[in-house]
Amino acid sequence: MAERASVTIDVVSDVICPWCFIGKRRLEKALAQLAGEVDVEVGWLPFQLNPDMPVAGVARAEYRKAKFGSIEKSRALDARVAAEAAGEGLAFAFERMERTPNTFAAHQLIDLAQQEGAGAGVVEALFSAYFLEARDIGDREVLLGIGKAAGIERRLVEARWADKAEAQRLAREERSMRDLGISGVPTFIIADRYGVSGAQPPEVLVEAIREAAEKGEV
Repeated sequence: MAERASVTIDVVSDVICPWCFIGKRRLEKALAQLAGEVDVEVGWLPFQLNPDMPVAGVARAEYRKAKFGSIEKSRALDARVAAEAAGEGLAFAFERMERTPNTFAAHQLIDLAQQEGAGAGVVEALFSAYFLEARDIGDREVLLGIGKAAGIERRLVEARWADKAEAQRLAREERSMRDLGISGVPTFIIADRYGVSGAQPPEVLVEAIREAAEKGEV
């Protein structure tokens, strides 16, 4: 019996990017189609949509008005994205969101969680907390609660946040994503060589993963 192919996928994303959550669901559908055919290992790489965001974040209404020119335009865009999310079974709670957070601490939590073998659960919990529950994932107590639910001790998370060398490493990792030419997320890096940008339909991801597997890229 032929050995089943293995492929790595690194997802460059931000946990306040709605298309990243939608893209995650579409990736999951793609992986379900490939079950038994290709073994896929998924990792998550940091990207901040708002790298200059104040640590405490800003009021979402204020941020969206500044970015899009008016609350009305912001609401219209939210409605379009929410409709797309609904097609993936996601009920986005845009109307209940009060703040747009700085996400660096959340990315630090994801980084630690991946080292602890809990990355997938923490990423899902962060997306859900922000988009489905309208929680402030820039709030460190919220993040600590997510870490605790994933089995990550509070002391480990707080130590990571206090570690300047680890923060600098993660910042370099994010800069390396931009150096690769990535300017929007989600971006799926397949087998360290092939990039798929945007929340593409599952069929697009299936085709790209199969191509990488057939070429023996692992």
